[in-house]
Amino acid sequence: MLLSAALLLMWLPTSDATKPSTTDSPAASKTVASDSAKDSAAHPALPNAPIAKPEATAESSSLAIKPFSNAAIKPAMERPLPTPRQQKLWYTFMAVGHSAAVFDAYSTRRAISGNYGTEGNPLLRPFSHSNAIYAATQVSPAVMDYVGRRMMTSSHLTLRKFWWVPQVAGAGFSFGAGMHNYALTQ
Repeated sequence: MLLSAALLLMWLPTSDATKPSTTDSPAASKTVASDSAKDSAAHPALPNAPIAKPEATAESSSLAIKPFSNAAIKPAMERPLPTPRQQKLWYTFMAVGHSAAVFDAYSTRRAISGNYGTEGNPLLRPFSHSNAIYAATQVSPAVMDYVGRRMMTSSHLTLRKFWWVPQVAGAGFSFGAGMHNYALTQ
């Protein structure tokens, strides 16, 4: 490992060879030219090494392409933020929707255990004979909450006006199904 590090250091150029001439006098440029002519005469098989360019000026650096900037990335489209009133209503509709789903699950479980009927939803039918129905009925209100939230922050004015419809409709259907099941058991 030390040998490879030493070999790498041997190939690094010395600081004298890499510094370009910063003087613009003709005498200095003649000595550089004569030195390079002597080097090329001593080693005819080797081509001349390129000379490093002087440091970039302010003009050329402003024209350079900078692939990464430190500026914050701006989103392509900004979504409107909900008002505090909309936030409170969304949380209220969320609580009502999930509560109605629990009531629907309770009344469905009670109706099925009393042999008053069967589960009408084929997706919930496998869960209707166990307590897993309580968790399974929470999927629909969660989806309605997501859809309502996306509508509330939509860039379309019509969707923003009717953001509450999915949550209210889902809660209404769950409450209606729960009342139907409750009426069967009475």
